[in-house]
Amino acid sequence: MKLWITTIIAAATFAVTSTPQASQLDLNNDLAYQLVESLTVEVGPRLAGSEADARAVAWAEQKFKQLGFDKVWSEPFTMQYWERGNASLRVEAPFNQALVLTALGGSVGTPFDGITSQVIMFDNLQQLQQADPASVKGKIVFINQTLRKDIRGGFYGQVVGARAQGAVEAAKQGAKAIIIRSVGTSNNRFAHTGIMRYQDDVTRIPAAAISVPDAQQLSKILAINPEARLSLHMQNNLPGEVTSHNVIAEITGSKRPDEIVLISAHIDSWDEGTGALDDGAGVGIVMATAALLKKEQPERTIRVVLFGNEEGGLIGARAYAARHAANLNNHVFASESDFGAGRVWRFDTGFGEQALAFGAQVQQQLKHLGIEAGTNTASGGPDVSVLKAQGVPVATLQQDGTDYFDYHHTPNDTLDKIDPAALQQNLQAWLIMTRAIANSQVDLRK
Repeated sequence: MKLWITTIIAAATFAVTSTPQASQLDLNNDLAYQLVESLTVEVGPRLAGSEADARAVAWAEQKFKQLGFDKVWSEPFTMQYWERGNASLRVEAPFNQALVLTALGGSVGTPFDGITSQVIMFDNLQQLQQADPASVKGKIVFINQTLRKDIRGGFYGQVVGARAQGAVEAAKQGAKAIIIRSVGTSNNRFAHTGIMRYQDDVTRIPAAAISVPDAQQLSKILAINPEARLSLHMQNNLPGEVTSHNVIAEITGSKRPDEIVLISAHIDSWDEGTGALDDGAGVGIVMATAALLKKEQPERTIRVVLFGNEEGGLIGARAYAARHAANLNNHVFASESDFGAGRVWRFDTGFGEQALAFGAQVQQQLKHLGIEAGTNTASGGPDVSVLKAQGVPVATLQQDGTDYFDYHHTPNDTLDKIDPAALQQNLQAWLIMTRAIANSQVDLRK
């Protein structure tokens, strides 16, 4: 599999180089949009470890070189590969009808003949955990928990446990499979995928999500007839270990080149949409930020990292942290754009006490963009949280996520959902923040 991926990268590099659009990028404030458009149109969905993932790596390397970065390279890491297969779900009795579903990432498939069984509904993961195993054994579990909208996406963490841990908890109770209400906020009939986990000492059962309208439909069916039966078929594939990559590029600092200001996004996406919001927008924002700052010759080195396999559990970020462990002290700052393309509305820091005054100065430079001061509890972003745990100072440009989970991890995550004006506001904010930090001498750890 490793040889296959390497071969694909080589072929894809030639393909991207030969694309007519490759010479049409202008270094202006539309650059972020041009990049996300190129990525989503020319590469499309980028499931980690897939052939498309390899093409995305090649695309990124080529675009970095075209944009004039001083150094461009990729770093391999190994990962477990998962492929989605055909899937279907039907209510067999008493009201025969199909429901819209998607397999959760990492899920095993069903037997060839599928699984047909009575379904039992729970309002949340905790209710399942507290259930009498005798009431669950041999059934299909259905967790019907609602996700509410919020500008910070703050309710996501309260609901996503059903997706991540539900299969293990249901299997402990003797269930045959688990279905969850999509961890999304849209009433459109799109199901929301995402990674789920197994436990080595617990039987692996199939796990899927149904769209919000279908979850509402199923709950009404169960209200009429609690003994309703579902028939589930899924054909997923777990080919084994493959190689993926982080893609890295630098603008070398003019005065303090050993001090690294890391800005980042993740290049992989789920395979249902084209990954425009998650995280094509972030890719475009951070690539454009560094490219536009190159002509200013920043004093510190600006390093752009496009992490691989964020969706599978921050796999590329952990590989980066391990590979660069010996020089993480040289990483003076890190941040990630990974919450869509909504307008930035708040600036959060993760600085030492003495550096908070500098953070306040940066926020004042952002104020005209409608960005308010936040807290000093920033994670920096999903991948960057791995670096924060190793002591790297971070900041987060908080985006408006009110509608983010209407599209997140669904087939509806496509380029048309990006507002170019909001993306430009993001780019302006990233330019201000990155410029200020790259040209400062402040030790953000203190």
